[in-house]
Amino acid sequence: MVFSSILFIFSFLPVALGLYMIVPKQLKNLILLLVSLFFYAWGEPVYVFLMLFTIAFDFLMGILMEKQPHLLRKRIFIVTLIVNLGILFFFKYWGFFLDNINQLFNLGIPYTPLTLPIGISFYTFQILSYIIDIYLEKVPVQKNIVSFGLYVTMFPQLIAGPIVRYKDINDQLTNRDISQEKFGIGVERFIQGLAKKVLLANNIGYVWTLISAMEIGQLSVLSAWIGIIAFTFQIYFDFSGYSDMAIGLGKMFGFEFLENFNYPYISRSVSEFWRRWHISLGTWFREYLYIPLGGNRVTIPRLFFNLFIVWFLTGLWHGASWNFVIWGVFYGLILFAEKIFLGELLTKVPRFFQHFYTLLLVMIGWVFFASPDFSFALSYLKIMFFSAGAALIDTTGLYYLATSFILLVICGVFSTPVVHQQFTKLIHREKNWVIPFGLGLNCLLLFLSIAYLITETYNPFLYFRF
Repeated sequence: MVFSSILFIFSFLPVALGLYMIVPKQLKNLILLLVSLFFYAWGEPVYVFLMLFTIAFDFLMGILMEKQPHLLRKRIFIVTLIVNLGILFFFKYWGFFLDNINQLFNLGIPYTPLTLPIGISFYTFQILSYIIDIYLEKVPVQKNIVSFGLYVTMFPQLIAGPIVRYKDINDQLTNRDISQEKFGIGVERFIQGLAKKVLLANNIGYVWTLISAMEIGQLSVLSAWIGIIAFTFQIYFDFSGYSDMAIGLGKMFGFEFLENFNYPYISRSVSEFWRRWHISLGTWFREYLYIPLGGNRVTIPRLFFNLFIVWFLTGLWHGASWNFVIWGVFYGLILFAEKIFLGELLTKVPRFFQHFYTLLLVMIGWVFFASPDFSFALSYLKIMFFSAGAALIDTTGLYYLATSFILLVICGVFSTPVVHQQFTKLIHREKNWVIPFGLGLNCLLLFLSIAYLITETYNPFLYFRF
């Protein structure tokens, strides 16, 4: 059940909000926990039992870890890490691991492919943040299993983030503000995220779907570039739109989630891009892996090692495929170069070149991310950079350029803060009419989004597989 669906908007959400609002404060966590479990069970009726086991196990381990002697505390911590990471490995990477073992040693070890539990990468990292912070005594142990279960399963950010660290939400689990103003802001944020996902990501994503489905030998240079530019916009509006919806839903229920995107395509370096893209994941890896490894304050060889480990695992986190690993290592190498010498050089060139450099590398990375396998990615890149003997321009490429040009321009404009900044200026300057104008605009966006969902069937969500 995705947020951008008629079922969610007109059935699940009204019921969930209605139940949540009518019960007394002391029952709100329980109601939200139950509707979150129902939300998860709707798409994963079997794996909801895995979710319940995870809640019970980690809740118990957290309590057992409290006030134990250091050695015993460390052993409980290690066991807890092994169990959580073991579950993630088994469901997400076991098949990938056996495939590589079979190929490497020419074996034929059989296995049954498993359906990946929805959102397992996201909620596993949330649980690990709790366990690690408990071990390091940065947060108090949660002794209310309903509150802990709600932290793990809260449906607004359960399946696609943002990854919420326990220390950022601990106080809100017991004391949060539920007001009409916050609810209204949440509704507005949800509608805007829905519009980004449905009106922009779905429409521009369809261009990439059509181009990537073509025979690789039939692509022209123009078609290949239009395709990857379309995917570049699709994944941003798809994921950031979903994050906006999650943040808006959180506000409706009284929670404040941290921002997950900050206009990443205006970045002037790859380092800046990763400070603006999927902020919650970058923060998690920085706090729980990169800094414990030594961060930046190490020798150059050690810095290379730290970045390699972090970005190897970042790529692997996204999926059990060498494409994702290569994508992660690709960024690790660039970030290493920027920290050593390239970052300083970038500050000495015009801003246009900084933006061009960043977007070019990001789009190269998206080729690896979006491709079904490494061979496809290499072939696609060869076409993009004129080394595959493909035609520069063909009628297909011109057709996609003509039919998607306006949409590409709109996506380009809305991937920058220009529109938001101008609207903010209007709010401060023209307060009398801007509120009804904003209300009307949000109603129009909601109407158009619902109309699209009713009439169209193309409604993928890229991060469901993570």
